[in-house]
Amino acid sequence: MAIIAKKMQNAKTASINVLKEEFGISKDFIFADYRGLTVEQITTLRKQIRGKDARFKVVKNNFARIAFEQLSAPDVASYLAGPTAVAIASKDANEVAKTLFTFARETPALKVKGALIGNSIYDATQTEAFSKLPGRLELISMLLSVMNGPARNLVGALNDINACLVRTIKAIGDKKAESSGTEAVVEAAPKV
Repeated sequence: MAIIAKKMQNAKTASINVLKEEFGISKDFIFADYRGLTVEQITTLRKQIRGKDARFKVVKNNFARIAFEQLSAPDVASYLAGPTAVAIASKDANEVAKTLFTFARETPALKVKGALIGNSIYDATQTEAFSKLPGRLELISMLLSVMNGPARNLVGALNDINACLVRTIKAIGDKKAESSGTEAVVEAAPKV
């Protein structure tokens, strides 16, 4: 664990404040080891994560630890060891986690260390399980589908009653037309 000096240099204090501001706007963070990734691969990953309304930021471990402490976040110091990048998710953290794990399957150099989701700390295995859950938009879609089901069934049942009535009236009309047509043929035939 790093030692915090009594007097920090202004540049270091400014860097910590910048991290604190960036971390303060979100409550979901996914920590990854990016050692072995090329600049091109990191750029590609950043673009994919940016598409999920998140940021992928390489951080200095000591500065990030101090920023999290100042934000009164749970202790994430164990994830701030070695080369560390933080995916800062502003909306749907599990979509960001899915993106990271998909990228890690394609590029094994990326290793997800763990996550801080809300006030819960997840290790790598728990973070992977979290990434497999349906996202917020998927859950909303599922909920709306479940809520819309009974109304859709009611409309179908009401339409079925009308359709059944129309078919019955048509069948009666067809039967009357057939019976009136056969009687007319019988009357026209000569009597013996």
